[in-house]
Amino acid sequence: MWKLLERRHVTRFPFPATGRIPNFQGAEQAAARAAALPEWQRARRLKCNPDAPQRALRLRALREGKTVFMAVPRLADERCFLRLDPARLGRRLTQAATIKGAARLGEPVTPEELGHIDLIVAGSVAVNARGARVGKGGGYSDLEFALAREARAVNARTTVLTTVHALQVLNDDIPMTPHDVPVDLVVTPERVIRTRTAFAKPKGICWKELPVDRLEAMPVLRNRQRRVSRHRQASARSANHRGEAPVRPAPRGAH
Repeated sequence: MWKLLERRHVTRFPFPATGRIPNFQGAEQAAARAAALPEWQRARRLKCNPDAPQRALRLRALREGKTVFMAVPRLADERCFLRLDPARLGRRLTQAATIKGAARLGEPVTPEELGHIDLIVAGSVAVNARGARVGKGGGYSDLEFALAREARAVNARTTVLTTVHALQVLNDDIPMTPHDVPVDLVVTPERVIRTRTAFAKPKGICWKELPVDRLEAMPVLRNRQRRVSRHRQASARSANHRGEAPVRPAPRGAH
């Protein structure tokens, strides 16, 4: 996909496109089309990806008075989201819509401090009309959703929107796993696709699919796993004390 976009000369800074959520010609037009949708207009609190092609959407959201949440790069902190409240940013909205500006101006919060999220904006490398999505391969967008789902900030009905170039919309099947987040709305500069996806959104973190090195690198995941383990142990002790059958720990990987 990256090579196709480059061959067709539709990529924009930053370069190279390979390994990134590719910025594309027409990103602003796609953002304007997305902003005309009722799902966007109703939303007051958004979680947005930090990549270049969705910068116009982040800026538009802030200018419209919407609160925007962005993830800390690689979810490297316990407070792994940044809250951008336009009421507190004053004239710094343009800076706040950038990756560096958000890191400087955003307020770090935990997943539990997100509150209800009305709409998710995701970047994509490729999608199809059935709602399947491919990111840049790190899995961070899926983990962000899983953390927000466990914190009850999002649910199965939360709308996920992506903006892409028309070349990024494939006719082919895209393999999806239980931890992959499907998209409900695909917006190009020319059209809107309502996927009515049959793919289920993840119910939480798929622990069995997390490599140990990633778990150790992310305090928010490591600490959450410890809390889950303590809760299960406490439940088992309480059941034993009451003479009930102990609650069997959920198998590793259960949501």
